[in-house]
Amino acid sequence: MKRLLILLSLLLSFTLQAQVIPLDEKSYLDSLQNITKTAANTSKATAYFLLSNYYRNSDSLLSKKYLTNGKAFIKNDVFLTAKYDYYEGQYNLDRNKEKAARSYQKAIKALSELKTRESDFYQSLAWYSYGVTQKDKEGYPFLVKTIVEKCIPLIKKHGNSRNLGFAYTQLAIILTYNAQFEKAGNYNNKALEILEKDYPGSAELFYTYLNSASNYCYQAKGNEAKKFLDKAEKLIMPYPESSSNSFFYYGKTLYFITKQQNSEALPIIEKGLYYTKKFNQNLQGQMFYFNKYDILKKLKRYEEAKNVLEDILTEKSLALDLNNRKTIYKQLSALNEEMGNAKEALMWEQRYSKLNDSLSSENVRLEINKIEAKFNTAEKERKIATLNAEKNQKDLEMNKKNSYLWGLSLILLLALSLLIFLFILFRKNKKISEQKINDIKQKEELSLTKAILDGEERERERIARDLHDGLGGMLAGVKINFSTWSSSHLHPEKDKDFYTILGQLDQSVGELRHIARNLMPESLLNFGLETALNDLCEFYSRKDLDIDFQAINIEKNLPLNIQLNIYRIVQELLANALKHAEASSILLQCSQSAERFMITIEDNGKGFDKKIEQTTKSMGLRNLKNRVNYLKGKMEVSSDNQGTTINIELNTDGE
Repeated sequence: MKRLLILLSLLLSFTLQAQVIPLDEKSYLDSLQNITKTAANTSKATAYFLLSNYYRNSDSLLSKKYLTNGKAFIKNDVFLTAKYDYYEGQYNLDRNKEKAARSYQKAIKALSELKTRESDFYQSLAWYSYGVTQKDKEGYPFLVKTIVEKCIPLIKKHGNSRNLGFAYTQLAIILTYNAQFEKAGNYNNKALEILEKDYPGSAELFYTYLNSASNYCYQAKGNEAKKFLDKAEKLIMPYPESSSNSFFYYGKTLYFITKQQNSEALPIIEKGLYYTKKFNQNLQGQMFYFNKYDILKKLKRYEEAKNVLEDILTEKSLALDLNNRKTIYKQLSALNEEMGNAKEALMWEQRYSKLNDSLSSENVRLEINKIEAKFNTAEKERKIATLNAEKNQKDLEMNKKNSYLWGLSLILLLALSLLIFLFILFRKNKKISEQKINDIKQKEELSLTKAILDGEERERERIARDLHDGLGGMLAGVKINFSTWSSSHLHPEKDKDFYTILGQLDQSVGELRHIARNLMPESLLNFGLETALNDLCEFYSRKDLDIDFQAINIEKNLPLNIQLNIYRIVQELLANALKHAEASSILLQCSQSAERFMITIEDNGKGFDKKIEQTTKSMGLRNLKNRVNYLKGKMEVSSDNQGTTINIELNTDGE
């Protein structure tokens, strides 16, 4: 029975997604849905793929819909195409393993040519899932080899990460199934070293705790298992609506079985079944039912145990695997025999024997087919070798008879080849020269743009400093002197005009400092891009204008010149919206994904004609395009009488 439970537990482990879903599933789903509505096309595609992956086991129709939605945003992006192939494989993994395997192979081939950290991560996921599809054909050694030689090296070359920790614990699951508990424990410990230190609240750490607990349960070390279960419970407690709760209760069930506290395990199983039904986790639900059967049998509640086993056969999730079905037949035979139902016991024993003989015959047939295939291959190779020998002999005779003609033909061919080579060399050199000229022009244009932008920023900084420290200081000094003099020479009631002028002077000093800060934002230098953008939005806000700023994953370690260029782009966008749109509401969203920085701005103003945009010579718009080109970005503009939407995608590694 212990061996059977390990087998079923392994089947359960493969229902875990190669990409772990965060424990806070509601926030995760809300974030993805928000991206599909507001972000740039590349981010929308990825968000749709992740939504498809989330629903692939619980709602196949919704999963397929999201997969199709994401595909619509791919266009000619090689990386997004490879992502789609991977997530198509995920969708088919539990439906059609051969189709899934083909999708994973396409993804692996495309991703292997990109050589980026993100492509290596997805390539690792694709290799892992491909190994799962081949498990039934090649066995667990192939899957272990795939994880050790393909998955882990791809992730490991980029340093420690939650993905590396999860890869270690997935390998530990397989080793646990093969009763290599010590090796499994070592890989679980490797995962814990990474995840506890750098990702203390992650779902990857949660699953590593559960896998460590299971490993100790199978060694009958219940006290050690409980330590990890308690840690897992602390992580999952804040999220009672998470589907991961079913995995926690399954681990707790194994713990009570290990401690032989069978009665205490039954209510835990019912809690786990609540979550499996809620999230359509059919296979895992059957795992709970099988444990329930085992406990009822130990408690000598045979009739209930028998009903549970028959329900497992009816539901079919576990019984689809012929080895599992054979085991269930054997258990039903033994159970009926113990209950005194000899006729039913014989029926189930006959079904067991028939299926066992069928599986044995199938294994023999497969072995014979392998031997026959090897023989046929060797025979074909022998025939090919014979035919090649005969052909070579005939070719040799023909060569001797036609040596003169061959020699003359060879000379003519060499002459023609030389002419063709010289022509190709000429064309190639011409193309290389043209390419070099274009490269030089492009570099000169980039250098000129950089020089202009750098000069513009230096001039802004100088003017801001002169205004703030020079003219601003002088006006502030004048205001202080007037205030000091008026306090002793003028009466507030009699000399109201003077105090009105003094107030106007104070407002002028404030406006001057506003202008100086706008020229060179101090908050950008002191607190970073996100704070500076937030201050900029507050500065432009009015009573009749609402500006909603949303920041997503903006990194604080961006180079200052990149931050400054992004700030100027947003500043120009907001200024144009205020100046021309006559809008009452503006949505500004800035998000970052690796080296990509996305800016989306939407307003409900009057819009503008696209022809005007193409023919205008506005310095502001020209500067905006220069900055986008400088960061190797692209800009999309959509405008009608309902408002204007501008999407900008920048490369923060653009220099």
